[in-house]
Amino acid sequence: MTEVPEEKLFNQFPGIPKSEWEKKIREDLKGVDYDNCLVYKTLDGLNLQPYYRAEDTRELKYLDGFPGEFPYVRTGKKDSNSWEIRQDLVAGEPAETSRLAAEIINRGVTSLGLKVNSSIINSVGRLSELLEHIPLENISLNLLSGKDSLNIAGFLIEETGARQLNSNNLRGTFDFDPIGNLTVKGKFYHSEDEDFYSLKNLIEKLRGSLPLYKAIEVNALNLSNAGVTPVQQIALALSMGSEYLARLTGMGFQVDDIAGRMQFTFGTGTGYFIEIAGLRAVRLLWSKIVEAYKPGDFKNALMSVHAVTTGWNRTLYDPYVNMLRSTTEAMSAILGGADSVEILPFDSVSAGESEFSLRNARNVQTVLKEEAYFDRVIDPGAGSYYIGNLTDSIAEHAWKLFLEIEDKGGYISAFKSGFIQQIVDEIAKRRLHNIATGREVLLGTNCFPDARERAGENIKKSDQQVQEREDMIAQPVRLVRGAREFEKIRLQTEKSSLRPKVFIIGSGNVAKRNARITFSKNFFTSAGYEVSDIREYSDLPDAVQKALDKKASVIVLCSGDDKAYLQLAPEASNMIGKRAILVLAGEPACRAELETKGIKNFISLRSDRISTFSNYNKQLGII
Repeated sequence: MTEVPEEKLFNQFPGIPKSEWEKKIREDLKGVDYDNCLVYKTLDGLNLQPYYRAEDTRELKYLDGFPGEFPYVRTGKKDSNSWEIRQDLVAGEPAETSRLAAEIINRGVTSLGLKVNSSIINSVGRLSELLEHIPLENISLNLLSGKDSLNIAGFLIEETGARQLNSNNLRGTFDFDPIGNLTVKGKFYHSEDEDFYSLKNLIEKLRGSLPLYKAIEVNALNLSNAGVTPVQQIALALSMGSEYLARLTGMGFQVDDIAGRMQFTFGTGTGYFIEIAGLRAVRLLWSKIVEAYKPGDFKNALMSVHAVTTGWNRTLYDPYVNMLRSTTEAMSAILGGADSVEILPFDSVSAGESEFSLRNARNVQTVLKEEAYFDRVIDPGAGSYYIGNLTDSIAEHAWKLFLEIEDKGGYISAFKSGFIQQIVDEIAKRRLHNIATGREVLLGTNCFPDARERAGENIKKSDQQVQEREDMIAQPVRLVRGAREFEKIRLQTEKSSLRPKVFIIGSGNVAKRNARITFSKNFFTSAGYEVSDIREYSDLPDAVQKALDKKASVIVLCSGDDKAYLQLAPEASNMIGKRAILVLAGEPACRAELETKGIKNFISLRSDRISTFSNYNKQLGII
């Protein structure tokens, strides 16, 4: 029998310190700046390193805990990573809505949202009709009734009592959120004091009759839909939640009465690992905030998280790409430990959601659960040096912003003073500029758009902003989709009878020329222009004449040699005159000299497409 050697294989390979790896990397870079080349910098100020090692997380002791344990970095789940599949319906005629609700529950939904108000549900009888076909003990029922939550809660308590249902089997939420209403409408439901008094009554009403129901909604989704970054969304959500804790404990409640009655709703974006780490970080920070109030039961320090695919990056054009975005967003929310997940239908920004899109939104989650087994592994990010380090970095940056808001007196005071709006507006403008210049990609909108697609009048009226009113006590945040300005330009082009024709003329070095041709096609198609290129011609005058004969509105020169523009551009400009707009692709060193000769239009990676197309559309008589 052969003896097994006691020496382990890896003992023959001594560990190499990080300093040695770094030295070797810098040698291989041969003078290229390490940070600019290998470190990815986010809008949040996170510096993501090219690699991580065990030593990078060694000091993060909270990562050594187990799932289900305080401070809940690794979720509050102990047995599985199961989550609730949620879908929302706008309640119309109660009997029909009840039938539709039963249908989607039979197709896999385990958490139902019903958007109701007192004009629709004005009695226990009406609520009974609405809930007739809904198995209340088998699903989570979320009554999205806003300012009417107190009345609707009373009806629900009467209805469940009449049905003799076990209140310990009933779970769900109300979305009473005066701070959220202030955020998007610039005012409270009624007044600040009255709203918090109503919230107090709602908590007391639910406490005895529906002990598992959440009363308070902390809606950070609206902030995500306004364009904030993941770190900012976390910090602002914590600030809103902290405001509720402070105000309600000041009204006589214990922290256990409040924290366990709160649900946080987050928008999940496409930053896959950042979103996973973000949910881990926000649970950590929230548990620490609740801990400061000395809860009697630390289970109440566990944040209840509902994740919704963000509306910021949803597009009207090429809507099927929204399916891809939603899938990765749902995946990161689930792997980050969300308690419930809602996928917006891929056509949610169009005039009407289809049955197909609603079914697709449900089925994506069903596939992730039943076929991809995402519910089988708790906290799959555990053990990843990258995710562990990213969790800590997000927590650090979010906590810094949270403290800054607290120094302003808390969320409400900071909002009334305009500080919150300033944060949101600044980052939204920056992100919109990045989309306009292509630094932030929206596939199908500013990158690889489908030239054949038409939207017509398919855009939702809900994209319009809240109008300023006299009863506002502060300016609301502006909800906006990143693609909206591109869509405005493209809709202008569609509605015009003068759809611009763009002809691209290439010359010079083949590789550089073709790269500029491809860029130019992508550039002009994103505005809905009709684009062609002329590759077969004897000389430049011949190519320009061909373009003019075909009624070109825009003629683009794509030279593989920047110096050639000094000859080509003035020659083309003299031929074209005012019959078309002459555009040069690239940022040639001779641009200043060309501008003295009347050549004014250049497109490149630096170009702001929104302002460029607004200018061209004016010149062409489209607007």
